[in-house]
Amino acid sequence: MHQHLKGKAMSGETDLIKLYSGRILALAADIPHLDRLDDPQATVKRRSPLCGSTVTVDLSVRDGRVSAFGQDVKACALGQAAASVVGSAIIGCTRAQIETARDQLKAMLKSDAPAPDAPFGGLEVLIPARDYKNRHASIMLALEASAEAIAQAAQADCA
Repeated sequence: MHQHLKGKAMSGETDLIKLYSGRILALAADIPHLDRLDDPQATVKRRSPLCGSTVTVDLSVRDGRVSAFGQDVKACALGQAAASVVGSAIIGCTRAQIETARDQLKAMLKSDAPAPDAPFGGLEVLIPARDYKNRHASIMLALEASAEAIAQAAQADCA
């Protein structure tokens, strides 16, 4: 029986190693817009209490679209990969696109829904993380912070 348990643990570790695919690690190593903005319309910091990952987003809006974006990412490779995709896609996006992507990413992780629509389709690389519920909060940080920031910036833009 002990041998059986050991094999099961090893299998779990192998699955976790597979989760950190080359594509995820490449995204995590090349996160765009890591410079914070000097004068953003909104700044939002989100933290995952489970793992301590944090993402801070600076954002400005012009004509209802993201015109400038910066982020500070202190997260696991999965959270970093999500932030990388978000950073690559977010300039020019509307509040509705960001909120839809956030909701679609949550559904992809929790309900086996498809990956978010373009321009956030690159988040499909994180589909294997569905089975690792303790990583979901970290994966969601960049889009949650961005959605909150664009809502604040849109209010500032209208004021």
